[in-house]
This record gives sequence, C-alpha cells and structure tokens, in this order.
Amino acid sequence: MSEEIKSQPEKISEDAKELVLARLEVTSSEKDFSIGGGESFTRDELIQHVKAGDETGRKIIEIELAFLRALKDGTLLEEILGGDGR
Repeated sequence: MSEEIKSQPEKISEDAKELVLARLEVTSSEKDFSIGGGESFTRDELIQHVKAGDETGRKIIEIELAFLRALKDGTLLEEILGGDGR
C-alpha cells in the first residue's frame, strides 16, 4: 500500500501537468501573464516552465489547479457574486 501511495502523487502531478499544458495551448499567444505582480511571461514561456517542471512551472500548475477547484466547488462564483451566491 505504501508503494501505491508513493506512486500516486507522481501520476497526479503528471496528469496536472498535462491538463495545464492543454489549457495553456489554447490560450492566446498575444497575451502576457504575471504571477503575483512579478515578472511577465508569454504563453510559450509558461509552457516551457511547466514542461521543465521548475519552480515557476510548479507555481503555474498550483494556480491553475486552485482555479479549477474553485470553479468546481462553486467558490469562484460565490466570490464573483459577492459571497452570498446571488
């Protein structure tokens, strides 16, 4: 069982990476992105970071997954509508 648990995060991580790459691929190449008000990146630079699995790439995956969870859970809509769901 411990081997199964150890191998699971790698698979989830690879799935998350593939999901984020697919989402980035359909994003406009004419837009720039900024993480936390810092350095700006092009779409292609973000794709390179995610593929490389470096710190920036991991942060991009973390942000995308947080966004998708908020969308799924309805918390994103609540925030947009002012927190009361209306």
